[in-house]
Amino acid sequence: MDQSLQAFDLHKFCTDLVKWYRENKRALPWREDQDPYKIWVSEIMLQQTRVDTVIPYFERFISLFPTPDALACAEEETVLKAWEGLGYYSRARNLQHAVKEVTEHYGGIVPDTKDEISTLKGVGPYTAGAILSIAYNQPAAAVDGNVMRVMSRLLTIYDDISKVKTRKRFESIIEELVVHTEPADFNQALMELGALVCTPRSPSCMLCPVQDHCNAREEGVQEFLPVKAKKKPPKTKFMKAAVIENQHGQVLIERRPETGLLAKLWQFPNCEDEMSDDVTKLSQHLSDRDAQPDDLEKVQHVKHVFSHIVWEIDVYKGKCVVKGQKEASSHLKWVDKEEVDWYPFPVSHQKIIDKVVKEAL
Repeated sequence: MDQSLQAFDLHKFCTDLVKWYRENKRALPWREDQDPYKIWVSEIMLQQTRVDTVIPYFERFISLFPTPDALACAEEETVLKAWEGLGYYSRARNLQHAVKEVTEHYGGIVPDTKDEISTLKGVGPYTAGAILSIAYNQPAAAVDGNVMRVMSRLLTIYDDISKVKTRKRFESIIEELVVHTEPADFNQALMELGALVCTPRSPSCMLCPVQDHCNAREEGVQEFLPVKAKKKPPKTKFMKAAVIENQHGQVLIERRPETGLLAKLWQFPNCEDEMSDDVTKLSQHLSDRDAQPDDLEKVQHVKHVFSHIVWEIDVYKGKCVVKGQKEASSHLKWVDKEEVDWYPFPVSHQKIIDKVVKEAL
């Protein structure tokens, strides 16, 4: 047993927490039943994404792909389009890849053992624990940022939660606790407590159902926990993008590489370029794609922040004449403006669509 639990009333804490959860839990669409597939989809979507943002995406995604088989059989581009706007698109690709494994090797039934479920692509310790505990009510640990924050305060643990060994310590602590109650409710209760009460800033200690168990509140150090090393600030990349229209009223789009950031999504032709108002590099970039406009007009600036990088994009538009309708490659397309929405675009380029393309319709 972890030393932090030696003076901790495990049974009373679990009872108080689960009682609060059952009386106060939010009505969320993935809580309507214990379908392992739906819980899996929701947990993948909820990674680094707010609940309110996820709800409409989840409902639309499940309506399109109601079963593992439906998702496994879908075109990847259709899946990416359904995911459009959620970000971290590798989550969607990994989910579909893993679901194909489930249909091929497990008859479409999400595995209910840690060894099997952990082999699926994109399923780490947290996701595996969440599915096993919530869907199958198994005493598995599901430790995310919310859980580490709650437990670091309850037990006044000052270990850096950004470190792998700290996460493993919390996993062992939760494994000690979850056996004393209903695993499905217990793990969701910890997440719910972190989301609604034991928040990152200004935690609502007076409303906390387990305040009597909290060492941090007793010592007055709740605002200082958890301990987490500061991240390096994201780097800024200056870019130029172009919305080019041909004589048929179509615009040119290109598909991003097979791997890397935003892999396989569509975008408008663009290049990295720090030279303000100098379009020489962008013009050459377009010329290489047989889409050299007579003139380029700056029409928009888009800023998009990733976790590790910031895109500052100057957007231009122009017109050109193309000979014939032959596309330069499978990664370049001339498409009607009305059809642009058929393709999955990153959020930054959706802003270009809304401002430059749709206003021209």
